[in-house]
Amino acid sequence: MRRWGVRIRVAGGITLSQLRHQKLRLGLAIIGICLAVLAMTLLAGTGVGVLETGGQQFDAADRDLWMTAGETRLTPTGGGGFENTLYDSRNVSAAVSQQEGVRNAVPLAFETVYVTTEDRDEFQTFVGSGTPGGGSSVQVIEGESLDGDPYYAGGTYDGERTNDVLIDQETARSLDVEVGDTVYVGGSHAAARENEMTVVGISPTFGQMLGTPTVVMPLSELHQVTGSTQTEPATFITITLEDDADSEVVQRELQAQYPEYEIRSNQEQLDAVLEEQVLVLAAGFTLVVLAVGTGIALTVNLLGLIIYQQRQAFAVLKAQGISSSLLILTVIGQGLAIGVIGGVLGGVLTPAGVALLNRLTTAVVGFDGLVQFEPRIVGGSVAIAVVIGTIAAAIAGWRISRTPPLEHL
Repeated sequence: MRRWGVRIRVAGGITLSQLRHQKLRLGLAIIGICLAVLAMTLLAGTGVGVLETGGQQFDAADRDLWMTAGETRLTPTGGGGFENTLYDSRNVSAAVSQQEGVRNAVPLAFETVYVTTEDRDEFQTFVGSGTPGGGSSVQVIEGESLDGDPYYAGGTYDGERTNDVLIDQETARSLDVEVGDTVYVGGSHAAARENEMTVVGISPTFGQMLGTPTVVMPLSELHQVTGSTQTEPATFITITLEDDADSEVVQRELQAQYPEYEIRSNQEQLDAVLEEQVLVLAAGFTLVVLAVGTGIALTVNLLGLIIYQQRQAFAVLKAQGISSSLLILTVIGQGLAIGVIGGVLGGVLTPAGVALLNRLTTAVVGFDGLVQFEPRIVGGSVAIAVVIGTIAAAIAGWRISRTPPLEHL
C-alpha cells in the first residue's frame, strides 16, 4: 500500500511537469473536453425539451379536460395547426357547461387564414386561432386583450363585430406591424381583402401552444372570415372544472353522456396529439442518444490523441527505467486532470449555451424554453467526460507502455 502511495506521488509529479511544459496542448485539450460536454448537455437538453415542451404547453393552457371529435390531427396546411372536426361547437360547449362540476367549457378553433397589410397585394398564411373571448387564459404582453365575442349574438351572427386581432411576436415581425396597425384577414385572398381588422395586442399564448405564428380573433369572427358559421367547427372544447370537482369522476360522467366524443385529461390529450407524430418523439430520443454518443466519441478521440502526441516523451521516461505501471499512472493523471477541468468548464458554460439556443429556437420555431437546463444532464455529462477521458487515457498509456521505446525515439 505504501509502495503504491509513493508511485502515485511520483506519477503526480511527472503529470504536473508534463502539463506545465505543454500549456498550449493542455489548453486545447481542456477546450476540446469542454466542447464535448457542451455537445452532450445542449443536445440532450434539446432532446428533453422536444419531449417535454408539448406537455408544458398543454399544462400552461390551464384546462382540466379536453373534448374532441375523434382523432386530433396536426395539419401541415398553411404553416400548421390542428384539424377542426368538432362541429356545432357552440351548442355542445353550452351543454357541457351545465354539467355538475364544470365551471365552463370553451370551444377553440384553429384555421389557416391569409393575412395582408395595407397594400393588400402580398398575402401570408398563418394559423387563425378563434376563442370566445380573451380572459386570463390568453396572455397579452403588449396592448389590450380581446373584448368578448359580441358578433356571435346568440348564434345569429348579426351582432357588432370587434374587428380586433391579437398576434404574436413572430407574426408581427413577418408582417412588419405593431399594436394599432391594420391587417386584412380571411380564409381566401378575396375574403381577406374585405375583412379589415386592427391589431389590439401582442399575445404569445397560441403561438407557443402550436409552435407557429398565429392570428387570434373572436371565434365567431374567425368562423365568419373562413365561411364556417353554419357548421361552427372547433378543434377542441376545453373544460375547466370547479375547484372541488373530482376530475376523473367528471371525465367518466361526460364520456358516458357524450359517447360520440373523446374526453381526455391534459396528458391523455397530449398523447393523442403525438400518436401520429412519431418523428417528433424519435427526434427527441435520437438527440439524447446522439448527445451521449458524440460526447463519448469526442472525449475518447481527444484524450487518445493527446497521449499519442506525447509518445516520444513517454518513450524517453521508459528508456530511463520508469516502470510500465508508473507510466500508466502518469497518463491516467493527465486524463483525469484534463477531464475534470474541461468537464467542469463545460458544465459552467452550459446555462449560457442554453439561453443562447433558446433565443434562437424562439425566433425560429416559436417555442420558448425548448432547450432544457437539466442539472442531472450536466452532472452526467461531466462524469462521462472524467470517467471516459480517464479510461481513454489509461488505454492509450497501456498501449504506449507495451511498445518498445526505440520505436518512438
